Amino acid sequence: MKLFIFVSILAVSVFAAGDTSQPWAAPKSPVIAQADGFVVIPNAAVPPEKSHIYRAIFDANQGAEKPTQILPALNMAGSELNALSVSGVPLKNAKFVVVFHGPAINGILNDTDYKAKFGVSNPNLPVLEQFKKAGVQLFVCGQNVAFEKIDPAKLSSTVTIASDALIVLITYQNNGYALLSF
Repeated sequence: MKLFIFVSILAVSVFAAGDTSQPWAAPKSPVIAQADGFVVIPNAAVPPEKSHIYRAIFDANQGAEKPTQILPALNMAGSELNALSVSGVPLKNAKFVVVFHGPAINGILNDTDYKAKFGVSNPNLPVLEQFKKAGVQLFVCGQNVAFEKIDPAKLSSTVTIASDALIVLITYQNNGYALLSF
């Protein structure tokens, strides 16, 4: 019996010693808590560079799957702000813009109108405030607002009405911003 216990312990020890993988660290979300976090990958190819200026325009044209979730574009932009911050890149090096149009406009309704439409508080509003604090520019398509006859007072005050989402997208892309569409 003692031999069986010894062999069993030895087998478990050898098996455990052969597993050299380490568990991944928990993702961190220091800038936009509601967005996906970032895990530093040791020795990863193409890591964020602390001195690089990251220019991106997020084309927010999709609504959230559920009214209790933030918009996909806000999650992605937020996760990238988290990634840069966790990697030691100063937020001043993140030149991010988000332009809302189509179904994503629902996500920038003020809380009263969002509650009237979906029955819950707008989860995007605190995120929009955090984006403003991080220096992210937020625009909504003026053409969508006009054609859908949306009262601008129903929109979050953090968002600026632009002439047209496509003009915003073209302008920023012509100025070297990477297009990311969600």
